[in-house]
Amino acid sequence: MARVLRSVNRVVRPIVKAGLGSPLPVGLGAVVLGATGRVSGEPREVPLLGLRVGDRVFVSTVRERSQWLRNVEANPRTAVWYCGRRHETAARVQRGPLNVVTLEPVGGDSRD
Repeated sequence: MARVLRSVNRVVRPIVKAGLGSPLPVGLGAVVLGATGRVSGEPREVPLLGLRVGDRVFVSTVRERSQWLRNVEANPRTAVWYCGRRHETAARVQRGPLNVVTLEPVGGDSRD
């Protein structure tokens, strides 16, 4: 299953980063979360469904062992792509039945 998801992510990720399916200033849409791998130290990117409220983006998972969630917990310095742009963010994780990550802007935006 993990191999299938990686294959799908390889196709979906560049489309979402280009801005297709991005959320409006308030609403749901596709985003790409960028984080640093906690073991490898390598950049990791995963397409997710996010709720955007202005400059904040909320993403979530019910999976406790989600690798992207563990990476964000280990290093909250993140980025999120929507509307074809990369936005530098700081992540705040709230664990529970629904694990919610709040991505807050930090500094200026940069292009990918």
